[in-house]
Amino acid sequence: MNWYCKCKIYIGIRSLLQTHVALGDTRLSFDPGGSTRAKRAAPTTCYSDKNRRPFLMLLNPLHIFLWTFRRNEHDVINLYNSLSPVMQLATGGDMLNFGYWNGNASGLIEAQNNLCSLVDDMAELGSAKRLVDVGSGLSAPATLWKSAHDSLDISCVNINLQQLSSSKQPYASPLNATSTALPFSNKSADRIVALESAQHFKPLDKFMKESRRVLEPGGLLVIAMPVVTEAHPFFKLGILSWTWSSEHYGVDYVKSSITSNGFKIKDIRRIGHQVYEPLTDYYVLHRGSLRENILKRYPPLLESVLYNSLLKMRDVSRKGIIDYVVIKAS
Repeated sequence: MNWYCKCKIYIGIRSLLQTHVALGDTRLSFDPGGSTRAKRAAPTTCYSDKNRRPFLMLLNPLHIFLWTFRRNEHDVINLYNSLSPVMQLATGGDMLNFGYWNGNASGLIEAQNNLCSLVDDMAELGSAKRLVDVGSGLSAPATLWKSAHDSLDISCVNINLQQLSSSKQPYASPLNATSTALPFSNKSADRIVALESAQHFKPLDKFMKESRRVLEPGGLLVIAMPVVTEAHPFFKLGILSWTWSSEHYGVDYVKSSITSNGFKIKDIRRIGHQVYEPLTDYYVLHRGSLRENILKRYPPLLESVLYNSLLKMRDVSRKGIIDYVVIKAS
């Protein structure tokens, strides 16, 4: 790592820790001499600007740093437990994906349903018997798929026990397990789906090997995920280098991981321009009401970071630095 990159990371960590955006019961400060000091503090209650209703600041700066740079499974769990409510507050629903704005979506919930429908079509769920949904979130996509295909047997696999416990899906089998060690026997499913979750799977190759083992001959694997289009785009991503807390897999790497584990790619759709740009446009247009909902639980700084991250996401999407792919393989 060169000196410029080290300086940028140092300054970023110092700024992040000094803001004290997150307090549970520990307040962090940064010592330029070399250490992060923690001291006990009472839980802090703040108030929204408009109606003065209390909310708790839930985010610890050290955790944010670890989510960004370490990104192990424990970090991913903490990330989603802390930030999933942002999407829920914004939409009033339980979908956690960016959405597919294919021309007929008037709002975020409709766009999220559209992405689920696209995955449904590509996975040919109408003819499927047993679906394994890996990284199932709050199981909202499984609810949609089950409503469309009543005879479909769905297993929702999630490393995040809190999400599984809060799921409102009574028609799927919840399984608390990791993507790299799927709890199924060989050739026991005919569909595996990872809807906006595979960007967190590490190593991705191990998930592919497990999918190959679990799928029966002729079974389908469908992955929907954000990707980068070039190697090492750290500086071009700007603020997203800090706030995009997942692996920055390249599209060629994802394709190679699929084919090198015995799959054949049958279809690939690159839909980034129908994901990132209209999502940002929607947020900008409705920022007032969305911000008001978010501030019911989170501090203004978080909403500001979210807003600027979306603007950067739209920018790098237009420049072709990031994309969103839906891949079908067998």
